[in-house]
Amino acid sequence: QVHLVESGGGLVRPGGSLRLSCAVSGSWFRQNVMAWFRQAPGKQRELIASIFSEDGTNYADSVKGRFTISRDNAKKTVYLQMDSLKPEDTAVYFCNRVPQPFPWGQGTQVTVSS
Repeated sequence: QVHLVESGGGLVRPGGSLRLSCAVSGSWFRQNVMAWFRQAPGKQRELIASIFSEDGTNYADSVKGRFTISRDNAKKTVYLQMDSLKPEDTAVYFCNRVPQPFPWGQGTQVTVSS
């Protein structure tokens, strides 16, 4: 079965940058729409970025202009480049397929604090 492993999170100061990676094991289909989500304590998981192809991406207003989603089909990996990070970006970040998700991974913690 498909397994998702997120990595790259950590503690960063406001204004800093991080690049998250999502490694996919199992069958990879180029036509899959992949996405990044985040969930803060006490809040629902929210979709923040999705990608079908290099010219087919979508972003939530809260991250538009600061985050960039990309994918490397040969490496079966999805990336999220996060720039100009704010404390409000603090959350656990997950990747998954949309609209039909695979089993959820453990996510990776991003903490933005001075």
